[in-house]
Amino acid sequence: MSKLTKTLRGLAGLVRNPWLLNHVLAADESGWQARGLTHAARWGATAAGLPVVALNTLLPTAGEIVRPFAFRDGGSLPTDLALLRTLARQRPGCRYFEIGTWRGESAANVAAVAAEVQTLNLAADELRALGLSERYIELHGFFSRPLPNVRHLHGNSATFDLAALGHFDLIFIDGDHRYEAVRTDTRRVFEHLVGPDTVVVWHDASRQPGQPRWEVLAGILDGLPATATGQLTQVGNTLCALYSPQPQPTQAPDPLADPHPVFEVTVRVG
Repeated sequence: MSKLTKTLRGLAGLVRNPWLLNHVLAADESGWQARGLTHAARWGATAAGLPVVALNTLLPTAGEIVRPFAFRDGGSLPTDLALLRTLARQRPGCRYFEIGTWRGESAANVAAVAAEVQTLNLAADELRALGLSERYIELHGFFSRPLPNVRHLHGNSATFDLAALGHFDLIFIDGDHRYEAVRTDTRRVFEHLVGPDTVVVWHDASRQPGQPRWEVLAGILDGLPATATGQLTQVGNTLCALYSPQPQPTQAPDPLADPHPVFEVTVRVG
């Protein structure tokens, strides 16, 4: 039987029995998990994920306001943006860099508390070459384009001249979430943009809070240089992984733990 025939039969089986996709995804995820766990001794990873730092230990006592927030598909959680704002606020004169702008919610949130924001996204022609619609392309930077302290850079993060940008205080990696792209972005960011006090955050390192996304974690773990001496954690109640040069109190990941802490959420049109 040819490979093409096998592939077509496999796809037909998934169409007839969609529940089989869960087995395919589980098998794929277990492979990435095994790859990530080769770094377990260095970073404290277990089959349940990275050590967890509680979000409430990072947020200010008064909490954090997230603005803007669109409640649209493909964006970050409010807790993800609250984390970024808090980390930027803690660094006077913060220089912030992100890979992956989309509507610009994260850039706009950080721009409210940071001195300088730079974002890197594929150019419009590159997005068109991927078959993406003009409307999708137009929405990139929707919230961040009008802001005077945000600089929008265009190019491929795998080849862009990052060395010319200097070091940043806070970096957010939220581009292509496939293993090779995460590994490359991580390696290049640490090679060119990370200084002794830089904090790095990766988005979508979890599928849901408390549920590791092992393909992304494997890319992070394989991309981190041997010279990185900080602490790597998942941040509770977010989709984020965090590299901090200063150690944070952590706990073992437990997806079935009691839901503490709890948060208060106010929703209003801004």
